[in-house]
Amino acid sequence: MTLSSEEVLKIAVKAGDDKRAEDIMALDVRTISILADYFVVMHGNSEKQVEAIMNEVIDNAETAHVEVKRVEGRDSAKWILIDLGDVVVHVFHYSERAFYNLEKLWSDAPLVDISEMVS
Repeated sequence: MTLSSEEVLKIAVKAGDDKRAEDIMALDVRTISILADYFVVMHGNSEKQVEAIMNEVIDNAETAHVEVKRVEGRDSAKWILIDLGDVVVHVFHYSERAFYNLEKLWSDAPLVDISEMVS
């Protein structure tokens, strides 16, 4: 059974929240990008936390039988991109997030209300 992009989004957001990722945002890019339906952006405050968030997202996705198509940036733990198909997760080290400012780059994308997905 294939999960919807909304269900995959929920898995990614909850996984980040479980590892105390900060400032989790989900952008609905369906109308402005062919790359994905949603971009999730979050950050950790240390390389260890960034790695823990990445591992939690990957583990939870795999447990739900979501294919992890690609993971980039794993070695540096400064900006990790996790491609879950219709959902692309960006896990930043806090010092890198402001520099890349993806939220501004994709500011045409509406924010998704994730309040129900986080504790």
